[in-house]
Amino acid sequence: MLNSNTKDAEDLRIYQIIDANLDRAREGLRVLEDWARFGLGKEKYVEKIKNFRQILGKNHLEVYKQSRNHIEDKCKGLTHQEQFNRKNSEQIISSNSARIQEALRVIEEFSRLQNHELSKIASEIRYEIYTIEIDLLSYSKFKKSEEILKENDLYVITDQKDNLLKIIEEILIAGVRIIQYRFKTGTDQDHLREAIQLKNLCKRYNSLFIVNDRLDIALASNADGIHLGQNDLDLKTARKLLGYSKIVGISANNAIDISNALKEGCDYIGIGPVFETTTKKNKIPLGIENIKTLTKDLNIPWFAIGGIKSSNISYLKRNGFKKVALVSELMNSKDPKKDAMMILKKLTHEN
Repeated sequence: MLNSNTKDAEDLRIYQIIDANLDRAREGLRVLEDWARFGLGKEKYVEKIKNFRQILGKNHLEVYKQSRNHIEDKCKGLTHQEQFNRKNSEQIISSNSARIQEALRVIEEFSRLQNHELSKIASEIRYEIYTIEIDLLSYSKFKKSEEILKENDLYVITDQKDNLLKIIEEILIAGVRIIQYRFKTGTDQDHLREAIQLKNLCKRYNSLFIVNDRLDIALASNADGIHLGQNDLDLKTARKLLGYSKIVGISANNAIDISNALKEGCDYIGIGPVFETTTKKNKIPLGIENIKTLTKDLNIPWFAIGGIKSSNISYLKRNGFKKVALVSELMNSKDPKKDAMMILKKLTHEN
């Protein structure tokens, strides 16, 4: 049987453990809160995380705070190399979520006998953090994809080529940051294998990889998004299955389809064809003036598509077309890297 001095010493050690982990949990929560506020602008998560900090603060009893003055912490100041290996916001979110979860688990265990209410609170918040971490990571990934869409004006759509991987890598080296994988013939097995290879290439060059039409291939290859035509799967269903970390683009060529796409929350629109094109032989060109009318109030990224070549980009820019999507011009190029660099230069520098 423990004497009172031994019991008091053990209680002090437990209080010190609880005190240290309450500090850790609240510090980690503050990191998530500030990212939700300043990084993502997600008020719902700011309020939720702030509330967790306040609850833990309210239960940070004076007896816990006083314990740190009675027992020397000989491990104070220890660090680990992994702390210096965090290179992006996702790693910061994950590491701090883990820190919170671990700290709350320690609190849950050590307060179980002496402060059942705190143990219960720690358990409830810990399980909430699992979901919050996934949500914040999803929104962070989407925000990065959204920024790439806004900042890049050249969108390249693939055609079926024996040397497609080589062509795409040349285009990525040139500086293209948005690739859409489109295919019409062949087996799903082959398409998935190629999609995964293209996704890995795009990831290496910090570029978006979007799959045309096929939600299953997009999901299986972990694509950054999907592009849908008017006769494809509806946007709401696609969003439900893909989640909010993925980009959803829509092809539209009239005011009704554009309005519907906006209402359903698409992330960008492809509008065309601008000119006659061999890719869409049965489509009547919309023309410059018609597209200008359709897009005058658009507040999301939109890409002009159809018959666009290096030779008419200056003309498009003079008419206010800032973003373009290409297929044949680069897919059939003898030097895709050189031609992609030339087109990017025209989009960036010419008025």
